[in-house]
Amino acid sequence: MRNVITICCFLLENFDTRVIIKEVDSESVFKEQALPQISDYVEDGIDNLTHIFEKSDPDDPVFYRMRYLNEMLHMCDTDVVANYDCDVLMPIQTYLDAQMMIRELDFDVIYPYGHGPWQKKIYATDKMVSEFLSDDCEFSHLERKSEIDNAESGHVQFFKRSAYIEGGMENENFRGSSPEDKERLHRFQKLGYKVGRIENWIYHLEHSRGNNSWPISFHGNPHMQDNIALWRYLHDLSEDELRLYYRDQKYLKKYR
Repeated sequence: MRNVITICCFLLENFDTRVIIKEVDSESVFKEQALPQISDYVEDGIDNLTHIFEKSDPDDPVFYRMRYLNEMLHMCDTDVVANYDCDVLMPIQTYLDAQMMIRELDFDVIYPYGHGPWQKKIYATDKMVSEFLSDDCEFSHLERKSEIDNAESGHVQFFKRSAYIEGGMENENFRGSSPEDKERLHRFQKLGYKVGRIENWIYHLEHSRGNNSWPISFHGNPHMQDNIALWRYLHDLSEDELRLYYRDQKYLKKYR
């Protein structure tokens, strides 16, 4: 919850942008526990925050992340969109560069962090986060308790919205935590989209992990083995076969 509050405050205070949050749970806690704190911090941008709640199925513990992302993408009307995890931050200039590369340099997808040891895992406390937000988002406050780790294909991606949709959006055949991050990068590269990177830091606010958060957990996601098999299948397709696969996916018809 602290991560969600921190990210929303950072984005809404520093950028003229829309933020869409979809909460899926047995009951909503965002409006009571997060929204008041965000509203207290953000002076003018709170109207740019849209919150959607969907009651989860008590008999199905899987978090259908790809479907939720597609539904939020379908709500967007901006030329540039971001698939944004609620626990990552970047230097302000990185966001501006990513948007510029899509709008002015005609990139389709931007990974706004370096590939390899470009992740700073942040073990934040309430005090560290408060100091970060109150001191013009000075990242040195977060770096006091951090360690370097690899970054590859998750976290956040900026897209030209039309290319994101044309390229198949999020693959809803992946269910729950899965190798969808690897597949997404592989797909847009293989289909010939213009994919770029910005070699800068990505800051990940560490958090506890439930069954839906472990990418290699077979205990929390009963679909994991099917997900891995799907990733291997898609990886081995030719460009034409991959394009044909995504042209015929039933889930895309919901959004057309």
